[in-house]
Amino acid sequence: MTTLATIGAGNIGTNVALAAIQAGYDVVLSNSRGPESLSAVIAELGPMARAATIDEAAAAGDIVLVAIPLASIGAIPAAPLAGKIVVDANNYYPQRDGRIASLDANETTTSEMLQAHLPDSHVVKAFNNIYAAQIPTDGGPKGAPGRRALPIAGNDADAKATVAALLDDFGYDAVDLGPLSESWRVERDTLAYGQETTADQLRDLAARTPRVQQVQRV
Repeated sequence: MTTLATIGAGNIGTNVALAAIQAGYDVVLSNSRGPESLSAVIAELGPMARAATIDEAAAAGDIVLVAIPLASIGAIPAAPLAGKIVVDANNYYPQRDGRIASLDANETTTSEMLQAHLPDSHVVKAFNNIYAAQIPTDGGPKGAPGRRALPIAGNDADAKATVAALLDDFGYDAVDLGPLSESWRVERDTLAYGQETTADQLRDLAARTPRVQQVQRV
């Protein structure tokens, strides 16, 4: 059975975990405060979930979700994530993360920053343009009219295929934006951010999104 692990157990981490359990995945949650802080969350999620340290979760996951503030990604252990698919759900919020010059100048993306920190992992952007509470509730049957689509981006085709299959299991179509360098198209303040779209609608919004310098934003 596939195991999904999370580094971060806030709104995104716990809602992705819930969606994974609903789809039949085992789940390992971790956060910076330690597994004992997650006892209430684990009790709510049930027997398919367990808590662990960050290193333990990274080692246990077949797919590992990173859902922590961008400013904290430097603390993620690289060694246990080598060769693994790492799903990046981050967006850049300067009021939370502080100003990051390379992002302000559009020289990189949050996912490229994570990939640089984890050079031996396969980073795929996902779950960053949907509100957390909708992740376990908005999926629908494969092929259903109006099925919601979520974007992915990544530099490794096999890793993207695995994450697309994960999204399908959760009830979503996947729209491949291309490499990590294109992941900005669905980050905060873009046309597709937070929008409930079909695959065709998502492709259209992503294609029409202008790249505005982050430094111009609050």
